[in-house]
Amino acid sequence: MEMTETTAISSKNQEKVKQVIDEVHKVIIGQEEMITRLLIGLFTNGHILLEGVPGLAKTLTVSTLAEVLDLDFQRLQFTPDLLPSDLVGTMIYNQKKSEFEVKKGPIFANMVLADEINRSPAKVQSALLESMQEKQVTIGEHTFQLDRPFFVLATQNPVEQEGTYPLPEAQVDRFMMKVFVDYPTKDQEREIMTRMANLSFDGGVKRILKKEDIFSIREEVNKIKLAESLEKYIIDLVFCSRNPKEFGLEEIAGYINYGASPRASINLHLASRGNAYLEGREFVIPEDIKAIATDVLNHRILLNYEAEADGIGTEEIVDRILEKVQIK
Repeated sequence: MEMTETTAISSKNQEKVKQVIDEVHKVIIGQEEMITRLLIGLFTNGHILLEGVPGLAKTLTVSTLAEVLDLDFQRLQFTPDLLPSDLVGTMIYNQKKSEFEVKKGPIFANMVLADEINRSPAKVQSALLESMQEKQVTIGEHTFQLDRPFFVLATQNPVEQEGTYPLPEAQVDRFMMKVFVDYPTKDQEREIMTRMANLSFDGGVKRILKKEDIFSIREEVNKIKLAESLEKYIIDLVFCSRNPKEFGLEEIAGYINYGASPRASINLHLASRGNAYLEGREFVIPEDIKAIATDVLNHRILLNYEAEADGIGTEEIVDRILEKVQIK
C-alpha cells in the first residue's frame, strides 16, 4: 500500500529511519538485529541491555548511533570503585559564593551508555536504574528532570564473573529488552578485518535525525494498530511462562522458578509496534511479536538449577512457548 501524509506512518520519517540504518552500517558490519533493537527501544521509550563477549562492537554501535541521531551522548565505564555521585552528580562548595552548588553528572544526556554495568556495586546500579524508571535525579535537596529523549543502553559480559556484581532480577526487569549479541559470520568478519586494517578509514557518519524527528516517530509508533486477538496472544505468552502446565507444557514447568512480570506484557505490546514500524506497516502482525519475544522475555523468566543442569536456557523455553501458544 502506498503511504500518504494522512496515514499513521510518514513516508518521510520512514526514509529517514532507513538512512539511519544505512549510515550506521558505514561503520558497523552486520549486527542488524542489535541495530533494530536499539531503534525499537529509542522509538518506544524503552531501555536496552546488550549482552555479549568483548569485541563485538556493542560500544561502537551505540556511539555511532548517537552520532547519526545527533543526540547528546555520554559513555560511562562502570568500575568497582565507581560511586553514585560519579553518575548522577554531587554538591560542590563554591568558595567565592560561600555556598554549595550542584555539579551534574553524565546521566544528564539523551543517550547514556553504561559500559559493563555489572562491574560496579549495587549502589551505582540502583542509581542508574532509578533514573531510568523515574526520569529524574535528586542531588542534595534539588530534583532535576532528565533530558528528553532519555535512552539508557547497558552492556555486560556474560562470560567473566570474577569481580562482577550481577544485576538483581528486579532491576534487570526495567530493561525493555535484553539482546544477546553474537559473533559475526566469516564474510562479515573478513570485511571487518579489511576495513579496520585500512588506516585511512575515519568512520565518519552524517547526522540524519533530530530530536523533533524522534518525537514525531514516537507519535507514529503510538498509532500502530494492534488487534484484540494479538493483545490476547501477548497475554497468553506471558501467562504461559508463569503457568506452563495450563498450556500443556508440563515438560518445561519443572525448569521455571518465576514467569515473566507484567512489564513483559507492556513491553511486548510496545516492541511489537516498534518492529512493525521498522517494517513499514501500520499494524502489528504475529511475526512482529514472535520476532521480539525472546529479547523481551529472556531476562524475565527465571530458571532453576535443574534447568542449568540439563542445559536448558531461557531462549529454548521461549521457543517452546511460541510453538505451543496459538492465536485465538
